[in-house]
Amino acid sequence: MRSFWLCFVPLFIAVDAIGVLPIFISFTKDIKPGRVRMIIYQSVITAIIVALLFLIGGKAILDMLGITVSDFMIAGGVLLFVISISDLITNDKIQRKIDPESIGAVPIGVPLITGPAVLTTSILLLNEHGFVPTSVAILINVLIAGVVFNFSIYIHRFLGKAGSKTLSKIASLLLAAIGVMIVRKGITALIP
Repeated sequence: MRSFWLCFVPLFIAVDAIGVLPIFISFTKDIKPGRVRMIIYQSVITAIIVALLFLIGGKAILDMLGITVSDFMIAGGVLLFVISISDLITNDKIQRKIDPESIGAVPIGVPLITGPAVLTTSILLLNEHGFVPTSVAILINVLIAGVVFNFSIYIHRFLGKAGSKTLSKIASLLLAAIGVMIVRKGITALIP
């Protein structure tokens, strides 16, 4: 049980459902509630599958391709940065070109829920605590994110249009900073 909690807490921070919520609201603001539920299911299922597959074979695949965890962090950080900048510079006249059919899988499921932070944290926890506690902690944290997203409509109503838009832009700015931080950590890890 102790190993589970030692895995759960860092993964809870890595998944960061509350931090991702404004971005989720921004991506789904013009989509009907029934479709939003399908997006939540799609994002949760995608995030779980990707995280567990990476947990099972990620290190071997990265080693086989000659990709270090640092390289992976840099790529993931750049991707988060690009997504956040796109959200910061779009306005009501410029629509984001994200396919509503796959929005749950990409970008919400991967990389927003299961992104570089979750994947690198899970590899480190796997080495320290084993597969079962790490995989259960991933599963529960992703499900928590799904529950948080399920209440997004109520949070959106509470904040109103202006509040939601403001919170979304602030979250995008924070996401850009997180992307830069992940890139910096990746670069720092590469430099001996």
